Amino acid sequence: MRRVLTGAVALSLAAPLAACGKDDKDADAGKDTIGLLLPENKADRYEKFDRRIISSRLAKLCLECTVDYGNAEQQVSTQKSQFDALVEKGVKVIILDPVDAQAAKSWVDSAAKKGVQVVSYDRLAEGDVAAYVSYDNEKIGRLQGEALLTALGPKAGSANVVMLNGSPTDPNAPSYKKGAHAALDGKVRKVVYEKDIPDWSAAEAKKEMSDAINSLGAQGFDAVYSANDGLADGIAEALKAGGVKNVPVGGQDAELPALQRLISGAQAFTLYKEVRPEAETAAEIAFGLLRGKSISSVTTTTAGNKTKSGIPARLFKAKVVTKKNMKDTVVRDGVVRTDLLCADLAAECQSLGLR
Repeated sequence: MRRVLTGAVALSLAAPLAACGKDDKDADAGKDTIGLLLPENKADRYEKFDRRIISSRLAKLCLECTVDYGNAEQQVSTQKSQFDALVEKGVKVIILDPVDAQAAKSWVDSAAKKGVQVVSYDRLAEGDVAAYVSYDNEKIGRLQGEALLTALGPKAGSANVVMLNGSPTDPNAPSYKKGAHAALDGKVRKVVYEKDIPDWSAAEAKKEMSDAINSLGAQGFDAVYSANDGLADGIAEALKAGGVKNVPVGGQDAELPALQRLISGAQAFTLYKEVRPEAETAAEIAFGLLRGKSISSVTTTTAGNKTKSGIPARLFKAKVVTKKNMKDTVVRDGVVRTDLLCADLAAECQSLGLR
């Protein structure tokens, strides 16, 4: 579906590293290199935030270290090639955000037997991972469900809800779904249409939402649970094309188009998951493992996948963002520039005190 990125791309952490005169070919990979493998570049966050913040934090922790970076562009085979290449080079710590958690199990287990420690980032990979950094994903789903109930207000008890969940290959998606159902089941009349969306595809979400409208009718549902903002983008397009108005749609990730939909009224809320603490913590854990230091001070809980329990973990909390508190959350924290946010929404932004 997208072009495959071949090989892992070596990335120098910061300008001071260049002054050291080292590059990936010359450096002792096992001693001073940390692998960083991110899953895709559809969402803005990975290239603009996660990669930059992790690299920056590592640069401050370790001037002599380098990051060997690869983005899989949603291709499992690409990510496997990138992972295998890091292991072959002798890299001993890899921060991995898996495209497919189950598919990664054999790589992680094989690498662990060779002394390679994997920090599972944002999504919990299967296998013998050394540590995990993410958000409490079931709580996120519950928070989304509760926010949808709030958006429905007194109509919640009689509301029919459409649910478009995340990708079946993403280990976070079932947790979001479980949490959302825990919040919605028994509080709304019925979930009348529900689908999982492969690869978090906005185009597929648009198609499913169009099918739901055709099946249920424009008056046959009262709200839409969307597992993230990318899906909400396709959902909003389908609702507009179907002439459906005043139906709350949720999401998560606080992406710019979603924040603009909040302002225009096409989306009711999103969830703000601060990337910086998650990314910096992943960098700190990876460096600690690289140098054989304890990571107990930054892993405040444990997690488990299908094959391993007691994985040292750090799980963060998210915040609900609506147009009413946008100024005091994502705008205050510099996640979005108001000139971009308000480019075509000047009057609406002024009324919200954003300009």
